[in-house]
Amino acid sequence: MSQAEKVFADGFSFKRNEKAPEFVIGRLSLKVDDAIAFMRENEKNGWVNLNIKTARSGNHYVELDNYDPVKNDSKSQKPKQKEAKASEDDGFMF
Repeated sequence: MSQAEKVFADGFSFKRNEKAPEFVIGRLSLKVDDAIAFMRENEKNGWVNLNIKTARSGNHYVELDNYDPVKNDSKSQKPKQKEAKASEDDGFMF
């Protein structure tokens, strides 16, 4: 299984403050010009989806979410159809 190339979100920065109260997850900062340019380049149907992840180093980063439900649903439909057909022929009679 190949993994898509990471696209880091330009103009977005996420930092966790360990001294903050438990209900504060972190701070998301945006460099306006870079963030707007990034969003315009990567929007789909008026939306840009981002994931906040933890690097191996322990630092956090913001990455473009490239998940495409149309592509992934079409791949997952084929096995489901085969499973449904197999259950019709399972030998049980009603």
